[in-house]
Order: sequence, then structure tokens, then C-alpha cells
Amino acid sequence: MSTADAAVDRPTLRAGLVGLGAMGRNHARVLSGLDGVDLVGVVDPAADVAGMPPGVPLLDRLERLLELAPDYAVVACPTGYHEEVGLRLAAGGIHALLEKPLAHTPEAARRLVDAFEAAGLVAGVGHIERFNPAFQQLRSRLEAGELGEVFQVVTRRQGPFPHRIADVGVVKDLATHDIDLTSWITGQPYASLSARTASKSGRVHEDMVSVVGELADGTIVSHLVNWLSPFKERFTAVTGERGCFVADTLTADLTFHANGAFATEWEALRAFRGVAEGDMIRYAFPKREPLQVEHERFRDAVHAGAAEVADLVTVRQGLRTVEVSAAVLESARVRRDVGGTAGEPSHAPAPL
Repeated sequence: MSTADAAVDRPTLRAGLVGLGAMGRNHARVLSGLDGVDLVGVVDPAADVAGMPPGVPLLDRLERLLELAPDYAVVACPTGYHEEVGLRLAAGGIHALLEKPLAHTPEAARRLVDAFEAAGLVAGVGHIERFNPAFQQLRSRLEAGELGEVFQVVTRRQGPFPHRIADVGVVKDLATHDIDLTSWITGQPYASLSARTASKSGRVHEDMVSVVGELADGTIVSHLVNWLSPFKERFTAVTGERGCFVADTLTADLTFHANGAFATEWEALRAFRGVAEGDMIRYAFPKREPLQVEHERFRDAVHAGAAEVADLVTVRQGLRTVEVSAAVLESARVRRDVGGTAGEPSHAPAPL
């Protein structure tokens, strides 16, 4: 039986959505047109019906969605409510895709992991950047050994202040993307890190962070993240023994800068054991919407009964990202190096 035939034979899944903010409306748009899925209800007591998919009820309480018996739910409410909503979904036997970060604290994230795993449910975290075609290509090429040994990962994620974000700072909202992506593309956990934060916009939460760290295999990492730049940048450079991959997730482009292989005739430079500038390649590949791909993967995972088969961000992986983000904030607070989880000294790294 072909994959297409198998998809036709699968039962239609009933999906719900919790939260109709900026990201929630994107989820509603994709869910309402997703093959093999019916969006049966959206929960948001503060939203209006403007922009709602036609024929989908807007509900004021989670209980009303539970009464509709969805197979799974997407949780896109503010981060501080993820634990409460997620635990109720797990108790009701409902699979869940929770927006990133998984929860507001490592303790809350652990409780969600325990609840979904104990119930045998499929649960994922919406780290949408994993499904950006540039990163899908980058990871595949790194796994194929095209770069050789990886030396360093550098990310810059900058842009103007998003007024829709009020419950967390730039570390939990934006830096969690880079934390997750760095571990995912390298296959390595964080061992230690040092961070500094600043709050310049008059809010309680930080709006700027700079992180340097080391992964378990010795790879050096650097993350520069802020909400204070008048331009938007989403840059990742992975440098290794054969050159450097540069991913731009705004344009979904991936470029490779190869190390040159030309003989050096200049006597003064012969003793320098560096690299020369070689060929540059910008790859061509299909560019599908990351959110669409993420939803297709989650739908397939629910049918299969396991998040791993669809290469989703599991809740356990989401927990590790929350733990590293807590370590970033702890390092900035105490102004010293910490291990991969908050409070651990740098001389005793604890890979995540």
C-alpha cells in the first residue's frame, strides 16, 4: 500500500486549539486546512471571532473543548498557563503540541513530561525553527559529514520589540530557539555556559542576552539575542574543518563557504596554519512553510502513537531546552559560569 493510500485509510483526527493570539491564529489557519484533521474548537476567553476559521466554535473555557473529545490539542496560550492546560489535557487522555517554551520553569516542564509519558500520550513542543527548510538541510548535511568535525556554532537572533510578548523575556521567548537548534543540529548537549542580560526597555524581563558556552564534545557556542535592534536578523554559522555553513531562516537560505585548497606563494603567510577563502555555494531546495510541516509531522505522530517517528521536538527535549534557558538566567544573575542546568558549577558540567 502506498503512503498516499495509507493516508486515505487513516481516520480523521479531531483537533482543538487553546489560545488565539498571534501564534494561535497561525495555528488555526494551518489546522483548518490540514488534510486528515478537523478543527473542532478554539479556546480563548479574551479573543473575538474575527479571523476565526468558518464553522469553528470559539469557546470560553477549556472544559468546553474537553467535552468535544478532541484527539489532540495545540496549546498556544501564554507560557505561564502551559503547565495547567497541559496537565488537564494529559489527565483527559488528549495528545498535545505545546508551543515553545514547554513551560515557564524546569519544574513545571518536568511535571508535564511525567504526566504525558505516564499517560502514554504523544506530546511535542512547537520549536518551529527545526522545520525551517534551511535547518532541515543543514542538519542533513552535518549528519552526512560534509563539514567534518564541528568547531563552533554562532547564532544571532535580533529584532524590534514584540509588544505581543508580556509574560517572559528574550531568553525564554527567543533564545530557546537557538538553544534547541544548536543541540539538535550538532547532536550534543550543553555542558557549561556563561551569560549576561540587560533590560533596557523598562520591562521586568530581560530584553537582551549574550551567551557563550561549550557543548559536551567541546564545540564552542555563542548566542546573541535581543529585542532592541531596529532590523531583524536570524543568522546561524556552523564552522568546521572543511568550511562554514551559514543559515538564514528569514529567507530559508543555506550557504556553504568552503576552505580554499590553493598553495600559498606569499612567503610571509606560509607559516600561518589557517584556511583560505574557497568556493561559496548557495543550495537550492524546496521551501515549505515550517508551521505546515510541523503540523503534518504531529498529525502523523498521533497516528503512529510516538513523537520520535515523525522527528518531532519531544517534551523531554523541550524540558532540556527549558533547563538550559534557566541556566542562562542563573548565570546572568550570579555573573559566573554555570553547568548545563541552572545552579551547577562549570567544573561539574551536566550535559542535557
